[in-house]
Amino acid sequence: MATMADIAIVGAGAAGLAAAIFAGEAGVPSSPRSIVILDGAKTIGAKILVSGGGRCNVTHAVVAPTDFFGNRRIIKNVLAAFSVEATIKWFASMGVELKREDTGKLFPVTDRSRTVLNALVERCRELGVAICPDHRVTKIDRLPDSGAGFVVHHSHGALTASRVILATGGRSIPKSGSDGFGYELARQLGHYVTPTVPALAPLVLDDRMFHKNLSGLSQEVELTTVVKGKALDARSGSLLWTHFGISGPVVMDASRFWCLAQAQGESVEVYGNFLPGQNQEQVRQWFMEQAREHPRRSLGKILAQRLPQRFTESLVQHAGCDSQTAIAQLPKKDRDHLLSLLTRCPFPIVQARGWNYAEVTAGGVPLEEVNFRTMESKLVPGLYLAGEILDCDGRIGGFNFQWAWVTGHLAGQAVWWPQI
Repeated sequence: MATMADIAIVGAGAAGLAAAIFAGEAGVPSSPRSIVILDGAKTIGAKILVSGGGRCNVTHAVVAPTDFFGNRRIIKNVLAAFSVEATIKWFASMGVELKREDTGKLFPVTDRSRTVLNALVERCRELGVAICPDHRVTKIDRLPDSGAGFVVHHSHGALTASRVILATGGRSIPKSGSDGFGYELARQLGHYVTPTVPALAPLVLDDRMFHKNLSGLSQEVELTTVVKGKALDARSGSLLWTHFGISGPVVMDASRFWCLAQAQGESVEVYGNFLPGQNQEQVRQWFMEQAREHPRRSLGKILAQRLPQRFTESLVQHAGCDSQTAIAQLPKKDRDHLLSLLTRCPFPIVQARGWNYAEVTAGGVPLEEVNFRTMESKLVPGLYLAGEILDCDGRIGGFNFQWAWVTGHLAGQAVWWPQI
């Protein structure tokens, strides 16, 4: 490969490919410019391919700063630069039509993530971007003359570049290549990196919980995460019971708070309300009405009116009760315990399922250290940062991809010109 380039992009994931495309389109046609992407993996785009169950949840119909965690004032300014509508048009220009599902998620009409990756790679080829898999970057040196650029050392040698875009990803799904080394590269160049923990990760429960009996069952719940005695996060959505614990959108979204508290050595509990929108007193009143109206009906049958039967059987057993007991004959002590479990059930979380199953990283290079108009480093002229390496993580539903496209767009467009 070449030993010199105008722009070196480290990482051929969503943000890196987007940055390459926008840089290629923004280059001066009369003056050929060279763009090289270096990626440590032997085959690129693994995270794009596995996302959305292999369908690639490209973006979301409505994207707002509140869908992300990080400095929301800066996030708002970044998101404004490239709207969802612009993303849809951009993909259409590459031959990828998107469809909206009822959840607001946008997928390619083909329902194949390969469609997305192929389009991005093909557009890079059209623009003359060199993509170099199996070129793991090990170090980046700034040349002595501040305007002269960088030397990017990789597993096959070195590349001198005028500008560098770091789009290495975070630490999630390390087998894809994003094993966190990008943070070390950023640190070597003078950037701070906030503590990083898994986000959008399933949670492993203690074996004494009844999750294994319910594996594959999905139900609506409200999850509350309590850190140091204070409710830090409450959200409703679909929970999926699994052989190891709990997953599903509401769990994935809540996991960052549990992981951060754990990493910081803070006490943290997660509670589930299996009747979302109703508190314990409201559920008690409903329960007493049922006891008056149907005194002989079994506890299991009453609860199964509002909850999946498999779940009610497991919960009742977990509470130390018998589902065949007539509801009017249930002792007050047992009733109160059961109502507590229905509306504030403690989940005995042992750990998050780890980086191999986390969809994104919480933490990273602070947004305050980049120019939000260009993604250029405020500390290192000519260095740009895009995607998951930055301290910004979105909830599940295509938001993290939108962040990749937006930051790639900003870095790619700005990379030819001095800092704005």
